[in-house]
Amino acid sequence: MYKIAVMGDRDSIYGFAALGLDTYEVKQNSGEAAKILKRLAENDYAIIYMTEPLCSELETELDKYRENLTPAIIPVPAVKGNTGYGQAKVKSFVEKAVGADII
Repeated sequence: MYKIAVMGDRDSIYGFAALGLDTYEVKQNSGEAAKILKRLAENDYAIIYMTEPLCSELETELDKYRENLTPAIIPVPAVKGNTGYGQAKVKSFVEKAVGADII
């Protein structure tokens, strides 16, 4: 059975635990984030929500999973607010799929 995880800073992810999701607190600018992501991807996690600042930090690691069906790595705003990372990524994916900017 597939599982769902959330990665990010403590303040941004602790509410997801109340929903029954597995939460993984990660300090910014640490090598542990890439290790946790790899472990989750290898252990039946179909969806991994990740705070936008952490996604920005792990951009090269995330590229390894973009072509795979699982895990789906979905950026969510951190408690400090939206950085625009998620919106920019969706826009770039649409441009790639359609061949033009639709916005």
